[in-house]
Amino acid sequence: MNILKDSFGRKFPYIRLSISDVCNFKCGYCLPDGYKIDRSDNRKFLNIEEIGRLAKALSELGVSKIRLTGGEPTVRKDFFEIIKIIKENSGIKKTVMTTNGYRLDKIAEDIKNSGLDGINISIDSLNADTFKKITGHDRLEEILKGIKNLQKLNFKNIKINAVLLKGINDSEKDFDDWAEFLKNNEIDFRYIELMQTGDNIDYFNNYHVPAKKFTDYLNNNNWIIQTFGKDAGPSKNYLNPKFKGKFGVIAPYSKDFCKSCNRLRITAKGDLRLCLFGNTGINIRHLMQKDNQIEELKDLILKQLNFKKESHYLEIGDTGLTKNLSTTGG
Repeated sequence: MNILKDSFGRKFPYIRLSISDVCNFKCGYCLPDGYKIDRSDNRKFLNIEEIGRLAKALSELGVSKIRLTGGEPTVRKDFFEIIKIIKENSGIKKTVMTTNGYRLDKIAEDIKNSGLDGINISIDSLNADTFKKITGHDRLEEILKGIKNLQKLNFKNIKINAVLLKGINDSEKDFDDWAEFLKNNEIDFRYIELMQTGDNIDYFNNYHVPAKKFTDYLNNNNWIIQTFGKDAGPSKNYLNPKFKGKFGVIAPYSKDFCKSCNRLRITAKGDLRLCLFGNTGINIRHLMQKDNQIEELKDLILKQLNFKKESHYLEIGDTGLTKNLSTTGG
């Protein structure tokens, strides 16, 4: 079996598949003015049949995990049908999602019953006022209720992501609040270092803080770094025997960050992106139209890996094709 492997020896068992650019939040680091339709691109989002064929092709290339992202994936009315077709009609072993938690309190049972294998929820602060300031929505209580509902249903693989923002959610009290939350919750929480994109340069300059600020906190408070295999991905995770949950850090500006890259991205309109901040992308949607195109689709994806670079160039301000994180799922 041909597997996804680039010229630097990195394997790619993991695909981040955006199923919608639409998001109903207004996070300052992503869509501060809310979602706006791109009038220059009138293509519709991938339909369920196209997604099914894509998942089958990817599984035959050794992909074992698909993460459904957005935008906000649950705004799609056929969201649970998408999970079903991936899980039933392909060899993908793990189907997970990233969400802003909108309606989580109402759809927790549907998520459990869908067979979804994991969920990442974006919660940038446990302070309701700060949460509203970042996202534009006063919905923290609803989202936390949704997490409790999932836990009551014995849904196990729950992770929380937050973007680290200078002067907003990077104080020692913010870190302590999350530590207290993790004391009795079997949840992974990760801070993600703010990344520059094509349209957030001023925001980045105002609010970027190196991830080292948080790793210093972890090192000073008896959190121990957890070691994984070389295919584990870019998150560095920390354990403390006194806590049920784990901390994690994703630091894209750190040295050798890209050496552990294990994922490719596909946009909601069918563009293959080799890197979140790459300068190249190719549309592969035309090979998702018929069942007899799967071999051709696999061949095209394999050939594109020859163009994957060893690293992104964020450290010199090159953000590639990414205007904002809603187009490629972050």
